[in-house]
Amino acid sequence: MSVSLFSDLGPWPNTRSSYPGPRVMRQPSDPDLEALRSGDEAAFEALIGRYHGPLMRLGMTYLRDRGAAEDAVQETWLTCLKTLDRFEGRSSLKTWIFGILLNVARSRRRKDSRILPFTSLFRRDDVDGRGATVDPHRFGSDGMWSTPPDNWSNVPESTLLDRETIDHVRAAIEASQSQQQTSAFGFTAAEHRCARCSRNI
Repeated sequence: MSVSLFSDLGPWPNTRSSYPGPRVMRQPSDPDLEALRSGDEAAFEALIGRYHGPLMRLGMTYLRDRGAAEDAVQETWLTCLKTLDRFEGRSSLKTWIFGILLNVARSRRRKDSRILPFTSLFRRDDVDGRGATVDPHRFGSDGMWSTPPDNWSNVPESTLLDRETIDHVRAAIEASQSQQQTSAFGFTAAEHRCARCSRNI
């Protein structure tokens, strides 16, 4: 008994197969993309008006800071304009712009995670930095100081500056007194002596 498995199918087709599947059809050209490529500023402003809010919300979810999110969105728009000629159209223009924002936000988050804030240098025993700056036991139940902060008037630098200032003021007073001592009548000490001398003559 002989079995012929492919005898009923006939000859192989001569046309080329579309393996691995049907060819991907490119979307019809996007009018926003064509306007941007032609340099239409009104189209760019309309695009900003349409996508700025959603871009800000997405940036805020990644960066958790409004200023950083605004910077990321601004950098996204600049990158979009600079690299518009490299846009291949494999995705929609909106998807491409949002992808740029995601890359910008991720790189900013990585960069910000490497930066150490100045205040973290002064943390003593608080590991995560979320504790109170001032010991809460220094406040009463009414929120007022129960133990007031130390007086800063005895700081050595301020004491030294106070002494220097007083010395400069004294020197200035002595210099002005020796140069010109004014009497109650508006004469200098030298004029007053001359007036007494002329009366005696």
